[in-house]
Amino acid sequence: MRSELTQKLINDFGIWKRTVMSDEFEITEVTISEIHEAMRSGEITATALVDSYIERIEAYDSDINAIVTRNPDARARAKELDATLETDGVSGLLHGIPLVVKDQAMTADITTTFGSELFAEFVPDTDATIVTKLRDAGAIIVAKTAMNDWAAGSSGISSIVGQTKNPYDLDRDPGGSSSGTGAAVAANLATVGIGEDTGGSIRAPSSCCNLFGIRVTTGLVSRSGLSPLVERHDTPGPMARTVEDLVRVLDVITGYDPDDAYTGITSMVEFDSYEQALDDDTLEGARIGVLRDVFGDPEDPDCAPVNDIVETRLTQLSDVGVELIDVSIPDLETYLDEASLYEFQANHDITAFLQTLEDPPVSSLDEIMELNGYPDKLTSLERMADGYSDPSDHADYWQAVEAQKQFRDEIMGVFAAQNLDAIAFPDLKILPRHIDDLPQDDGERYLINTLIASYSSCPAISLPGGVTDDGLPVGIELLGPPLSEDTLLSIASQYEPIADPRTPPSTAPPIE
Repeated sequence: MRSELTQKLINDFGIWKRTVMSDEFEITEVTISEIHEAMRSGEITATALVDSYIERIEAYDSDINAIVTRNPDARARAKELDATLETDGVSGLLHGIPLVVKDQAMTADITTTFGSELFAEFVPDTDATIVTKLRDAGAIIVAKTAMNDWAAGSSGISSIVGQTKNPYDLDRDPGGSSSGTGAAVAANLATVGIGEDTGGSIRAPSSCCNLFGIRVTTGLVSRSGLSPLVERHDTPGPMARTVEDLVRVLDVITGYDPDDAYTGITSMVEFDSYEQALDDDTLEGARIGVLRDVFGDPEDPDCAPVNDIVETRLTQLSDVGVELIDVSIPDLETYLDEASLYEFQANHDITAFLQTLEDPPVSSLDEIMELNGYPDKLTSLERMADGYSDPSDHADYWQAVEAQKQFRDEIMGVFAAQNLDAIAFPDLKILPRHIDDLPQDDGERYLINTLIASYSSCPAISLPGGVTDDGLPVGIELLGPPLSEDTLLSIASQYEPIADPRTPPSTAPPIE
């Protein structure tokens, strides 16, 4: 039995077995299951784990600029979970797991900026639904991460922290708008992270940062408590270094929420856990369509390395029994032009959200624009601010909504005609962009491939393809029909050991 002094040290300082962890347990590239195994064996504590991630943040984030706000209560929460571990063991799917959350999700005890300097001191009264779910599962939020102001961009720029950098090349952009989560998880500043995807904001940074990231069918995960951009296709989701970790977080955050009517779609899911997808053997005989129409120009030096890696991975899948079928989506370019809702709906959705907050610094997108409360490069926000205050009064809005439905029908037609399990193509046609060369207003064109899933409300997963000879990450997108997340995750889990695509960035090595 422990002495009273030993127990007091455990309760007051959470130091039990911390020396064991610091000497033997390396958190770089560690997974949730490895952490839980170490907790059960007494090798680590949640408190020591949080301390190690904070040490990494202090060591590396000054270069990467992924973190907006550290949670001042992270260590206290870890001590509570260590006490629970002593009495009840590992008590939740994410017990003691340090994670980062895109600063788009409200956190009642942590400043929430939505990427905007105007909200630098804003602390909400309530948590977003997904934050509540994460906490209930035992997760520890160590920090909130950088994002474009109001998620209205495709790069790592924001008024609250400036430019977030790609940990694989600090001169390059990490992709947006979930730039901070992508960079932080890639650099091992947390075990896993939460992003949000409207037009590609999970998949672009996953592609640029060598991660797995999933955009789920719209409504599978509640958006309540997240600042919106386009309600019809906003969705939060996990970003992780492994498929298993992606699934573990996804299982926690999915489900019906009475505060988000879109989540009624969860009643159509007929199983309790996506973990079943990790055990499915679906690759041999699987049929994957290859959408070569959206591959980049092979003569373009920024596109050619992307194409090469995607083709290599597709060949590897073919070698293990996957049937690859070249496909086209009818009128694809027309739909991508006509199905955009950003300039119709964003002004309304952002303003409506601001007016639900308790004592916000501003109460409309118009006020944000009048105060010049956004970066100069974020000109997409200017276009959105010119949108309708009530889009439902305008016929062109409804025409775009109808175009989205027709687009989804065309995609479903391709799946049905070819009996496909997924459709594959590059997440992004080009390599991660140089920060100095970032164009001012190309968000939708840069994310043109990721818009396919967004405009059709279909799920899509970003698979890390690996890195080029110059060490730059490339992502592969798998698109599925609505509510086919289990199939996409199954393919991803079998792809992972075949491709072995994960390489940690050299800018954030283990701390000696």
